Amino acid sequence: MDEANREANAIEGFGSLAQPTRLAAVRHLLAVHPQSLPAGEIARLCDVPHNTMSTHLGILNRAGLISVEKDGRAMNYRADVTGFRSLLDFLSRDCCNGRPELCGNAFDLPLESIAAESREKFMAPAFNVLFLCTQNSARSIIAEGLLEKIGRGRFRAYSAGSAPAREPMPEVIARLTALGHDVSHLHSKSWDEFKGPHAPRMDFVIALCDAPNGQFCPDFGTQFVTGAWPLPDPAQFSGSQTERTTLLNELYAMIRRRIEIFTSLPFDSLDRMAIKARLDEIGDTTRVTP
Repeated sequence: MDEANREANAIEGFGSLAQPTRLAAVRHLLAVHPQSLPAGEIARLCDVPHNTMSTHLGILNRAGLISVEKDGRAMNYRADVTGFRSLLDFLSRDCCNGRPELCGNAFDLPLESIAAESREKFMAPAFNVLFLCTQNSARSIIAEGLLEKIGRGRFRAYSAGSAPAREPMPEVIARLTALGHDVSHLHSKSWDEFKGPHAPRMDFVIALCDAPNGQFCPDFGTQFVTGAWPLPDPAQFSGSQTERTTLLNELYAMIRRRIEIFTSLPFDSLDRMAIKARLDEIGDTTRVTP
């Protein structure tokens, strides 16, 4: 490759990183390297729409900093360490008047250190968990918030509904906020968002409705384990504000207890059927109480 092409590639590579969303995407991919992430998951981590993220990922891919592979309906992306080393090599060739050894290891690309640092901040959990209810305004929102806090580092939480409300119940958001949860990203959404090719692949899908039997559930893939944790709907709570708050606190405690049991399961030593059985046990209201 001639000098003009090297310079053009370097400009494209550094230019692709000179944008906040693309820089964040690269850091997330470095954090999980050599593993990959689906496009939808990267979009969620960067808090941008899927179509916008696809554009950014295309730019990084053309710059040679990430690679892409298709897995069924999903497009998975991985950091390309060769591309990063090429950028650093380009910079180091003229270092110290042609003697880069004088700079010590300043231009040795510390990918392991970068990945370790990024991993501390962006560590990808081992399992993706989707909580379902009808309106995705209360029960599943609480479960998403709780799992994100309790299972941080091992789980990533999502929630959706079959007939989503316009927004979560204000009482629920207020209670989660008072209990120290980050609610900035919590919103009501349809489970259709988790059926497309850019959606993250689920490991667990857990229904929280009062009567899960007979409820239609879309196809989220073939690998996830299902569970039913029937819980009362806060929309049906009646009485004074104090009574409603008490009931909401009890619901929060019930969900928290289930999630604490769920996250403590010895997943490495259980097969698929055993995990399914344990999920059903967790959902048994006679076994789990506030």
